Amino acid sequence: STQSTGAEGGFLDIDVSIFGPEGKSVYKGSRESSGKYAFSAYMDGQYKYCFSNTMSKMTAKVVMFSMDIGDGSHKEDHADTIDKDHDKLAEQLSELRTALVGVKHDQEYMEVRDRTHSMINNSTNTRVVWWAFFEALVLLAMSLGQIYYLKRFFEVRRVV
Repeated sequence: STQSTGAEGGFLDIDVSIFGPEGKSVYKGSRESSGKYAFSAYMDGQYKYCFSNTMSKMTAKVVMFSMDIGDGSHKEDHADTIDKDHDKLAEQLSELRTALVGVKHDQEYMEVRDRTHSMINNSTNTRVVWWAFFEALVLLAMSLGQIYYLKRFFEVRRVV
């Protein structure tokens, strides 16, 4: 099972490709901001995971990536010798492990989202501070302009 998330940078769109040991494409995704893909290896060897940022070359991106490697085969050779209680316990342990892995992935995803939202909040707060500073300067300039105008308006002019 493979899970990837664009954490920061640009529109968070990345291209994802997974290639098998002989170069055969196993998965290809285009412009994904996050995704989850599970597959069974069709042969032994090295699998390549490629992330591409060709859509926006000017913007760097941070990508979070996690991969779980598990044994998908279930051995049933000793089914006659193992009692039913042991089978139930093993099944419950397997379900618990699967649930814990799911919780771990969800927690990692929430950490990425929290970091992204924190960056957005900091950016927004900075913009609000600069805008408030600009407004204060404009207000000060307008006040000084009004004082100058009113002084000139009420100025007594003498004709000689």
